[in-house]
Amino acid sequence: MRIGLVGIGRIGAVHAETLRGLGGVDELLVADAVPARARQVAGATAVDSADELFASGLDAVVIAAPTSSHAELISAAASAGLPVFCEKPVAPDVESARAVLARVRAAGVPLQIGFQRRFDPGFAALREAVLSGRLGWLHTLRACTSDPAPPPASFVATSGGIFRDLCLHDFDAIRWVTGREVARVHAAGSNRGEPFFGDAGDVDTAAAILTLDDGTLAVCTATRYNGAGYDVRLEVSGSAGTLVAGLDDRAPLSPSSPSSAPARARPYLDFADRFRSAYAAELAAFLEVAAGRAPSPCTGEEALAAQLVAEAADRSRRSGRPVDLAEVG
Repeated sequence: MRIGLVGIGRIGAVHAETLRGLGGVDELLVADAVPARARQVAGATAVDSADELFASGLDAVVIAAPTSSHAELISAAASAGLPVFCEKPVAPDVESARAVLARVRAAGVPLQIGFQRRFDPGFAALREAVLSGRLGWLHTLRACTSDPAPPPASFVATSGGIFRDLCLHDFDAIRWVTGREVARVHAAGSNRGEPFFGDAGDVDTAAAILTLDDGTLAVCTATRYNGAGYDVRLEVSGSAGTLVAGLDDRAPLSPSSPSSAPARARPYLDFADRFRSAYAAELAAFLEVAAGRAPSPCTGEEALAAQLVAEAADRSRRSGRPVDLAEVG
């Protein structure tokens, strides 16, 4: 298959490396807003623009460009009749996301959104345990996403905020693992780090309580300042037991008592370090989607559902009150 890749930033570089190693990829063509950056990708054919890429006789396209360009690029790829994989979110805002999904449906092309935690063995095992009933009825979930250091101020200014950027993966994972919808969100945030978060109307640390449609509670926490390392976990507690994804030797956690502290492996550095195998698995799945052998494992509609939770969380943080999903959906 001839696969196109748009965007050679941090995640785009990871995807380029992954796609070059997948057996179903015969040729990888790449484009970036800075053409010189595309020409630096080893083992790939660089083109000067996304438009040229879409007209290059591709079998499918992977979009890893900045969030602000997702809507335009998905629409252009769909108009070209190309199966699309795109990093989250579909678009910066809910209205734009709905418009893009309407164009994708009209074009009749498959769309897969990049929620790689669905392909992590620990998260997949949680889903199996919940759906099989092994944990009994659920009462509490605890999710965390903690960056070891903040991104640049320029990224924060266009990210959409901590709930839309960092917590969106948690919101999707909670829906996917439980099979339930979020009914209400009550969120808060704080700034104790760099002033550019506040300047952008964002926060560097946040928490949200989600009430699911069956009464289960989920607590999500996020921060840009976890000096111990990159930490992503999801704990699911039910009447018959508790399981957690992400609690391994490289999780940046230590007991408070030095005498009981076990030897620890090097903590995860970032998302690419923690989820490299999951990124490979989701792109392998996309090749099956693009070939017409499988349905999308994460549709645009599912991505929109997580985005609605993020929208409710942001409204709640700003207003100081709980927000029902019905208000934003």
